[in-house]
Amino acid sequence: MNELEKELAGLIIQELNIEDIQLAEVTADMPLYGEGFGLDSIDILEIALLISKKYGFALRSDNPDNARIFATLGGLAAYVAEHRVR
Repeated sequence: MNELEKELAGLIIQELNIEDIQLAEVTADMPLYGEGFGLDSIDILEIALLISKKYGFALRSDNPDNARIFATLGGLAAYVAEHRVR
């Protein structure tokens, strides 16, 4: 995993108090929903809010690419890398 993927994985684990996943177990292709992180739609909203505060841009619920963006940790990290305010 690259540094941004590690950072996002750590934030997700910490902010959502995920106790059954260790950072060392996480991979870029790990799904956010269901198997993998096991997030639900409320968790995704929390992640979107966290990302907007930390990286300076909003993840919109009406974005047609949301299924791709939130499919895996790597997909989310790629989107953040492309859109974050530097």
